[in-house]
Amino acid sequence: MFKNFLGPSPIWYKVTIIGFLIFNIFSFFVLGKTITSWLFIFEFIFTLAMALKCYPLQSGGLLAIEVLALNLTTPHNAFHEVDQNLEVILLLVFMVAAIYFMKPLLMYIFSKVFTKIKSKLMLSMMFVLLGAVLSAFLDALTVTAVIISVATGFYGVYHKIHSSDADYDHKGGLDRTQLSGETLEQFRSFLRSLVMHGLVGTALGGVMTLVGEPQNLLIGEKMGWDFITFYLNVYHITTPVFIAGLLTTVLVEKAKIFGFGAKLPNVVRTIIESYTEEEDTKRTPKEKSALVIQAIAAVVLIIGLALHIAPVGFIGLGLIIFQTAFMGITEEHQLGHAFEEALPFTGLLVVFFVIVAMIHDQHLFKPIIEHVLALELDKQPSMFYLANGALSAISDNVFVATVYINEVKAAFEAGEISREHFEHLAVAINTGTNLPSVATPNGQAAFLFLLTSTLAPLINLSYGKMVKMALPYTIVLTIVGLLGVMFFL
Repeated sequence: MFKNFLGPSPIWYKVTIIGFLIFNIFSFFVLGKTITSWLFIFEFIFTLAMALKCYPLQSGGLLAIEVLALNLTTPHNAFHEVDQNLEVILLLVFMVAAIYFMKPLLMYIFSKVFTKIKSKLMLSMMFVLLGAVLSAFLDALTVTAVIISVATGFYGVYHKIHSSDADYDHKGGLDRTQLSGETLEQFRSFLRSLVMHGLVGTALGGVMTLVGEPQNLLIGEKMGWDFITFYLNVYHITTPVFIAGLLTTVLVEKAKIFGFGAKLPNVVRTIIESYTEEEDTKRTPKEKSALVIQAIAAVVLIIGLALHIAPVGFIGLGLIIFQTAFMGITEEHQLGHAFEEALPFTGLLVVFFVIVAMIHDQHLFKPIIEHVLALELDKQPSMFYLANGALSAISDNVFVATVYINEVKAAFEAGEISREHFEHLAVAINTGTNLPSVATPNGQAAFLFLLTSTLAPLINLSYGKMVKMALPYTIVLTIVGLLGVMFFL
């Protein structure tokens, strides 16, 4: 039974999880609910940090079951958290599957981009800008799914050539010998850095607009702000942060620090260029027709999300139906592959909502909120910003924003603060939950999605590496955002 428990995970990891489960019962009866709840939070973060040792759904899920068994929250309250985030769950189930069917188009476009743009700095800037612009008007998780699809597809091309007997560069030797060892590590490092730039871009763009992140919509609704009003309230903080983010990209790429700076090896560029040219010449009329359908679907996706004509998941389901109908994909087992990528993460997210429900039921953040609201008025925005940032990095930024904006609105309705101060605190909550939360994968759903995706092990992207690579961005975005809150509000 012990051998089967958590499968091939290291023995020390299995023993640690069993130790957690036993000690939590002791803690509950001896140390009390509050300390035990905080223990659960740090244990759950540990399971996320060990995602490459064992997928967190199992180990984190056992902790969540224990949370329910100890009555630190109830199934009803956990369901309420899921209900509040149903749109995100539908997005993961359907939109990620819709993008799966667009992979040939994404590979066609990005294989040209990767091989034609020789400058790594230009590629990095392009990924940050694309991530930011798309997230500002579409959705960070959708953009992340696109980035993951592109990187996985590109790695797949590399692996396909690496495991074949081909000679695409026509130099008389097998390509696989040239693509091994240090070249493979450099290629992984190249993909890692581009993917991380793209994800930071989603945070930079997401903070700017009403539709950029789920908590923005929530804060906008509580404040009665429309798209333009929201932008006008936050732009004097988010614009300097965006510029600082781009400058950070230039710095880390030029200085080759924090795991950035790796370039696409020339031998890889030559071989992949030849491979894609050969694939283009072999493309059948059926495959060309499929690319047209995917291009139409991509245009519909952008227009549908930008205009918010329906919930994101519904748009995704519509695109699945459209693409598969016109590409002739009608067998159930062919459709099933599209859902494999996102469903484990969807399960993990539901487990995460059990932990969030526990935080809510045990009022773990209440003392912090009360402390900040007791400060002098001019100090409150910056302290709200820092408190939101710290709590978002260890829990979930949407949940933190929900708790804080509700408390602040209650204070406003009770006549304790003015409308102007209420607006300042709302901006501090928005920027606080969006910017410092890039520090860890649990802070942003897009980062967590990447960490638990099939791409992460391919490019050796662990929790620790993500934290390390995000660190320069975390420091710069947090400081610039804080200065903005202090001097521009």
